[in-house]
Amino acid sequence: MRIFMDTANIEEIRRGVTMGVVDGVTTNPSLVAKEGIEYRDRVLEICEVVQGPVSAECISETADALVEEARRIAEWHEHVVVKIAMTEPGLEAIRRVSAEGIRVNTTLIFSPNQALLAARAGATYVSPFIGRLNDIGHDGMAVVRESVKILENFHLPTQVLAASIRLPRDVTEAALVGSHVATIPADVLFQMVKHPLTDQGIDRFLADAQKYNAV
Repeated sequence: MRIFMDTANIEEIRRGVTMGVVDGVTTNPSLVAKEGIEYRDRVLEICEVVQGPVSAECISETADALVEEARRIAEWHEHVVVKIAMTEPGLEAIRRVSAEGIRVNTTLIFSPNQALLAARAGATYVSPFIGRLNDIGHDGMAVVRESVKILENFHLPTQVLAASIRLPRDVTEAALVGSHVATIPADVLFQMVKHPLTDQGIDRFLADAQKYNAV
């Protein structure tokens, strides 16, 4: 399973890339707004740091407007993947721009049927929102699992990108059900590195080493 970071903070992204585990980034205008920088500038900066897929969101509502916006955003950088929300105009736009070779991440997926439709329209990625489904009492991971199964059953090239991840355990479960990608907030990614037994082990090794050196 590939790991993307869900953030627009360039220092967090550099930290993740330095660890050697980050393959891409997902972001949106809301995340960039928190950084106090122009959207296009930050997307370009992220592309240069991560050297992998970077999802940048389209916000238009009609198919024609989405197509024009997607074309414009896709021209920003070779690593840009345009994000288009799961709507009827969105599906039309996905079909049109994917036929032109523009990669699309279909966002706001909340059912396997939506994932199937987006895949049939030509999406490169479909993004089920695990946390938001869990918030309303649904099983978010079931949507990821069923979407993966459907796409595999029919040999569709679209990849499932588990999104709206809240906890390190969400990442484990996404990997277990076969999600192709998980996009992870920075705090969750850095939590994944840690374990109290690892810390205890390091402390013990250091203490033993000091005793040895003192002899």
